[in-house]
Amino acid sequence: MSSSPARGLVSSSLAGPLVCSGPAEALVSSGPAGSLVSSSPAAGALVSSGPAGGMVSSGALVGSGALVSSGPAEALVSSGPAGDLGASGPAGALVGCVTSQISAIHLTRQGRPSSPSPTDNNPSGDAQRQDAVMQVDGAEEELPDELENACSDDDDSDCLSIIGTSSTASIALSGVEDQMSLGTEDEREERPALVPSLFPFFPPTLYFSSATEKVELLPAEQRRLLKWKISTVTPNIVKHTVSRSHFKVTKKSHDWLGCWGHHMKSPGFKAIGEHQKLNHFPGTFQIGRKDRLWRNLSKMQVRFGKQEFSFFPRTFVLPQDIKLLRKAWEDGGSRQKWIIKPPASARGLGIQVIHRWSQMPRKRPLLVQKYLHKPYLISGNKFDLRIYVYVTSYDPLRVYVYSDGLVRFASCKYSSSMKTLGNKFMHLTNYSVNKKNSEYQTNSDDKACQGHKWALKALWTYLGAKGVNTTLIWEKIKDIVIKTIIASEPYVNSLLKMHVRTPYSCHELFGFDIMLDEKLKPWILEVNISPSLHSNSALDVAVKGQMIRNLLNLAGFRIPQKEDVVAPGNSSSSASSSTSSLCGGIREKMKHDLTADEKVKRAFYLTQRFAEQDFLSTVLDVLTPEDVRVLAESEDEFSRLGQFERIFPSPASSRYLRFFECPRYLNLLLDQWEQRFSSSRTKGLSLLTRLCEKGVHLGTSDPAHMWSKSSYRPEPEPQRHQVETSRPRVVVTHQRRPRLHGDEDDDDDDDDDGGSDREAASVSSLPVSPSPGSSVSSSTCSSPPPGLGQSSSL
Repeated sequence: MSSSPARGLVSSSLAGPLVCSGPAEALVSSGPAGSLVSSSPAAGALVSSGPAGGMVSSGALVGSGALVSSGPAEALVSSGPAGDLGASGPAGALVGCVTSQISAIHLTRQGRPSSPSPTDNNPSGDAQRQDAVMQVDGAEEELPDELENACSDDDDSDCLSIIGTSSTASIALSGVEDQMSLGTEDEREERPALVPSLFPFFPPTLYFSSATEKVELLPAEQRRLLKWKISTVTPNIVKHTVSRSHFKVTKKSHDWLGCWGHHMKSPGFKAIGEHQKLNHFPGTFQIGRKDRLWRNLSKMQVRFGKQEFSFFPRTFVLPQDIKLLRKAWEDGGSRQKWIIKPPASARGLGIQVIHRWSQMPRKRPLLVQKYLHKPYLISGNKFDLRIYVYVTSYDPLRVYVYSDGLVRFASCKYSSSMKTLGNKFMHLTNYSVNKKNSEYQTNSDDKACQGHKWALKALWTYLGAKGVNTTLIWEKIKDIVIKTIIASEPYVNSLLKMHVRTPYSCHELFGFDIMLDEKLKPWILEVNISPSLHSNSALDVAVKGQMIRNLLNLAGFRIPQKEDVVAPGNSSSSASSSTSSLCGGIREKMKHDLTADEKVKRAFYLTQRFAEQDFLSTVLDVLTPEDVRVLAESEDEFSRLGQFERIFPSPASSRYLRFFECPRYLNLLLDQWEQRFSSSRTKGLSLLTRLCEKGVHLGTSDPAHMWSKSSYRPEPEPQRHQVETSRPRVVVTHQRRPRLHGDEDDDDDDDDDGGSDREAASVSSLPVSPSPGSSVSSSTCSSPPPGLGQSSSL
């Protein structure tokens, strides 16, 4: 035991209890059994649990999140290696989830060498390795989304990369966020650590539990691979969720499986290994920055009309649009209101509502929008909706929306008077703004319609009771989400092809901010590429905690083979036999380039851009190995939905295919699959199971799964807007195949830049219809802004 006037530091021993006492602040590091004991009669001791779950505290705790437990100031005895709990004191021991009453505890790496933990050599691996001390902090960090949009800049942004850096490793424990019920671990339901695939010869995925469940321990050899990279913006709610699945913190750049961190420069994605998964795609700043969002949506509006893209207010980006804005201002009269926003900011910073030209700032980039001055009000207050949108893949595009969200109210009743425009508590709905108002009312009940923050489901209940068609509002919101994600699609896919080794490595959570006007029409306000997951109330935990758990299960984290995570330059690459057995020993077999046959099939269907449904449905008649793999992966993902809803692809998403700047074969494939099997999913699963049992997805020479060898040949449909009919359409013949085989050598290194362009060139000599919008090569797609090369959609 150690004691000092300011701070007590106690290091762990293998068997004994840990006790710390200091008049000001107790800092404690855990032993292998995870037992932490602290006593401080002055400033209050904060206590956290290790893997064994034993937590005991003694003495009166003072301050935020104070906890008073049994006994006076004497030390309480905690668990040894066996994990049994003992305590002394008049009232007995407090066992179980003490963290549900603790404000916050951070484990932060100190700037001095730490002694190795004895648990490093413990084969059971049950106790978490501690190379840090616990630093007491009165509250969780206030800016979890500090880089929400400020780091959503283009490739010249100065956002820090988490790859290859030794960021401060921390596990933050917050009482509000860890809602485990009191009781021993044995009372919680144990769940398997792995979720098996629906299909044979596909690897299982890791299971992420709720706080009322516990996850079984994997064998030590696999458990050592469960490493999570912590960054300075990793939310506590993510740390809690991954720790329940027995992940350990790592500061290395090569051995982590998952990371929730900063957005970063696109070339930084090249450093991500094929076994690693980061919570961002390159290029999503194209909708995450306010100016890029409006540029891209405006481009879609010009191309497809206001009837399809009328869900965002009239917007000007300054200084480029200053003359257009001045004309619109003069034409609109003196009673109009405008809202000005910095293009790359968050939490309401720099936002103003103005009505005079003289109020317009001149010396910085700005976004200027027509103010939605007639919002729908509840009890006289303005509000907006935070909708959680999750994208697991951009090619094929798979978009999910969470069934719950947050409703954030302005804390002052709304008035349209010009005199009130300076009142941010009236006109802004940001929580970070309104919490500073003395009139702000909190709400901890996710089912209650009270206070200035509600759950989205509570809003639907409230509106439904008033006779509002909430299903129609929800459908309109999903329409906005799909179209906005599609607006970013060409940029993201271009950068993915250039900088990311495998589609597995990227996924992203977006926070869409939506406002309802007086007619209940939804309008998009902005898109956050790092939405705040800070949880300071039971309401936040109920919504965000469950959402993150569902998201991580949907993400499909896999245990890699041991050789995938060796340090660079390490020649030791012998595979773990047990790890290989978990994956069915087939992961390497699943890594293959497209065959010439698959390239020809894709080119054929992409040229038929205006084909009728009967023709497009034939894409499912001959399923190639890559077709089977993608369809099975999609169905596996669909089986892990939880409370997410997949909105693209869906049975009704065919209408959105025309909004893609570049048509993509896999989007067509999944769209046709949904149309054929969404109403009879069991039939589709049975088909895929039979094909996977035969190993078709691993590669096959069976002519039944080689499109160009099939005796069946679909006839292209006559295309609309035909300009010339004398030239032949696409005809795939066996005589063409030698040329494609000869071109295969050029595709050996297609993994990185420009591979798909060479792939397109190999089939571009086929005769094609000159119909507008129909082409095999990437010339079909208009180019993104300078610096973003557009790749082929094959």
